[in-house]
Amino acid sequence: MQKTVYRGQTFEEERALYGLQNAVVEHCTVAGAQDGESFLKESGNLTVKDCRFELRYPLWHAENVRLFDCLMTKTCRAALWYDKKLSVKRCTLGGIKALRECKSIKLEDVAADSPEFGWRCGGVTLKHCDITSEYAFFESSRIRADGLTLTGKYSFQYTKHVHITGSRLQTKDAFWHAKDAVIENSVVGGEYLGWYSEGLTLIGCTITGTQPFCYCKNLRLIDCTMEGCDLAFEYSDVSADLKGTLLSVKNPRAGKICADGVGEVILADAKYPSSCAIVIREKTPKDAK
Repeated sequence: MQKTVYRGQTFEEERALYGLQNAVVEHCTVAGAQDGESFLKESGNLTVKDCRFELRYPLWHAENVRLFDCLMTKTCRAALWYDKKLSVKRCTLGGIKALRECKSIKLEDVAADSPEFGWRCGGVTLKHCDITSEYAFFESSRIRADGLTLTGKYSFQYTKHVHITGSRLQTKDAFWHAKDAVIENSVVGGEYLGWYSEGLTLIGCTITGTQPFCYCKNLRLIDCTMEGCDLAFEYSDVSADLKGTLLSVKNPRAGKICADGVGEVILADAKYPSSCAIVIREKTPKDAK
């Protein structure tokens, strides 16, 4: 089937290409005095290339759409909602709530600066993306990320089935209430990491920030380094094999923590009894040099 091509046009009216199917839209601009919304709502089987979006809600309820080298400015609010089978590559997403309640989404080489990004999505793959968001991926599931740089707060809260590798996450209150999340070979910084999580696993990671991993169930830290971390593991069930020295551990509930050193173990004013073993790793002659 031959596809209709829209090239080098400007669209400003309401629902300009509403319901468009089997088409290519390239080198176009969505902007203008009419301030129209919902440019490609209910569209499908599209390729959208090198376009500039300035108006609201351009792609809602779209399916089988590929976006390449597009710019969505800050005025392009709530750009991608309720979409299925969406591929976004080398694009910039600048408006608030850029991605929400979508399924089967692939993001590659995407730069996003969008508060409340990626809420309630399912089946999200991110590769080499740079995301700044105050509240990212709330209540989303089946997330796979490699080479992700994330800056913000409150990320990955209430998420399920997350797997992150080779990434840098600088974020506060991350992974609260998360279930079955695995983070590998990454740098994770920020305050109050992982509270109330279940089945959170970190492997080969560097972790920084105050009061991490409190009220956790089935927490596992494997070959991780914790730097500047104090008051860790309060009321958590934890299995931790750590490099370096923890500043302090407070009232861990159960499990085992093995580290090169712990500055202070605080077992006071605890609501629950502690059966957690804290083991200081013996230095070998090689380590002592």
